[in-house]
Amino acid sequence: MSHPPPLPDSDDAQRPDRVEDYFRDGAAPNEALLWWQLERQDALQAALRALFQGPAGLTRLRLWVFLELMALRESRLTREALNQAFHVLRDEVLDSVLKRLREAELLAWDATAQTYAVTPLAQQVVGLLQPLTQEQSPDGDLASLLAGVAGAHQLGTLQPAQLQHLLAQLSRLYDEFADAIASGSEFALRRARTRFEKALTLVDRAGEALGAIIAQAESAGEARLERLARELGLAQARLLAMASQFNRALQQADRQRVTLGSTGITTTDVRRWLQSQGDLAALLNGAWERPVHPVLVAQRDLVDTAEAEFERDRPKPADAAVLPQGQTAPPGELAVLQLPPEMGQMQALLNAWTAAGTTEPQDLAPAVLGGSYARAAYRAQLLPLLGDAQARHLKGATGDMARQPWSVRWSAEQGEVDDEFVKWMSRGVLNPEPNSP
Repeated sequence: MSHPPPLPDSDDAQRPDRVEDYFRDGAAPNEALLWWQLERQDALQAALRALFQGPAGLTRLRLWVFLELMALRESRLTREALNQAFHVLRDEVLDSVLKRLREAELLAWDATAQTYAVTPLAQQVVGLLQPLTQEQSPDGDLASLLAGVAGAHQLGTLQPAQLQHLLAQLSRLYDEFADAIASGSEFALRRARTRFEKALTLVDRAGEALGAIIAQAESAGEARLERLARELGLAQARLLAMASQFNRALQQADRQRVTLGSTGITTTDVRRWLQSQGDLAALLNGAWERPVHPVLVAQRDLVDTAEAEFERDRPKPADAAVLPQGQTAPPGELAVLQLPPEMGQMQALLNAWTAAGTTEPQDLAPAVLGGSYARAAYRAQLLPLLGDAQARHLKGATGDMARQPWSVRWSAEQGEVDDEFVKWMSRGVLNPEPNSP
């Protein structure tokens, strides 16, 4: 089996401009937009290489000095001020770090005034390094992307690449949650459900910003930005629709839980207890020190023992004990997982039309629109359930939706609608079906 040749580290150090040698055709992909954007940021890449090049300890030292220096309020820094700020460092170490920062154009040295000054390039780099100073959380990846998109929109500096990265992260989260549902593991489902609720909360809070981005892109005529923003709305709707899948998977896991005898202990309790043990092998301590001792008994000995057992005086059986008095159960709360409220709202509207004896087709807009773009898209995904022959036999909200005496009929016509979040949608009506079961 052949292996690819190693990267030419020595040649790369001597000729750093020969990046074309890494490509099959001997030429860089200059027609790619991302490659062109990276070529324009040579100074920023050189500054990052200057900070991160070398051993881990030295890299951490440079980052600490750089971030502490950027937090100083003085616009002009003398060497005495730097010595006082970094008094814990040896002089030769501080000289080496300051020299590296000057060579990377992160610090400017004024020979006339004998002072240091922070460069605009350093301001860009410190913005990139902000996540290093923040506490990491399980949903920090999505929160940082959403904060960057919302903040860039408010400042008017939003780029399509930021929406593309956010869209890719939402797709990865959807696949991760789908894998947890397909696994059938109760513990994997509960862990994924917790992260799913946090992600859904973050995306819902950013829904207003996404709607504003769509409106701004339409007015500015930025087709790519508008397309990416609409794809983000669809990704948000997919996450919202996944809530019902989590409910069904958890209900299936509850039905598969086994109770061990009459103790009330379930397999879930046993698994939780095993997971709480630090060392499972320690539970077997001493078990292997007790070998099996076989007992060999002749037939006549068994007969003598049986006769003696039948002839001996047996103790009087104890009287039946009285059952203890009943006790009042302590108060508690039963947590029930609920579907998104949009399905209940749509069913309430359909039930109101049915109770009113409506026989004329009704417009789709009141049943679909309202709330946000993601909620409208979720309601539109519920419409195919109306009249579904297979879903009518199901229990719960899904079966109730399929048993509604209404059917949807979409039209090829499209037009504007009076809604805050949706400007244009396909026409359609809801037809009553009096003979529907």
